[in-house]
Amino acid sequence: MEFPKELKYSKDHEWLKVEGKTAYIGITSFAQLELGDIVFVDIDTKGETLEKEEVFGSIEAVKTVSDLFMPISGEVLAFNDKLEDSPELINLDPYGDGWIIKISVSDVAELDSLLDADSYKELVV
Repeated sequence: MEFPKELKYSKDHEWLKVEGKTAYIGITSFAQLELGDIVFVDIDTKGETLEKEEVFGSIEAVKTVSDLFMPISGEVLAFNDKLEDSPELINLDPYGDGWIIKISVSDVAELDSLLDADSYKELVV
């Protein structure tokens, strides 16, 4: 499993890549391994502003369905359209082509509540 150092992590196994006032969110390598083969991603919150820890969608694997939680507050700007036809990208490249949503960050101070790579690794290993 990999834990890129430039990302922030939530205890719910989402990662955040921050670029100024926007951020990309996906699930970690650990989470996709636990879920197994991902077959569907359901995001119906595009355009909505959600609070930290609110559900922004769900992810369906062969054996289970799991909610996706906002690691920080923000407006959902975009869904990774590639996942509509290829949800397995989350399994193949969770930190790259497998990103799930792009948000506008509401409160950058909330980033301080997230884990760095080393802290997240301690949580899951």
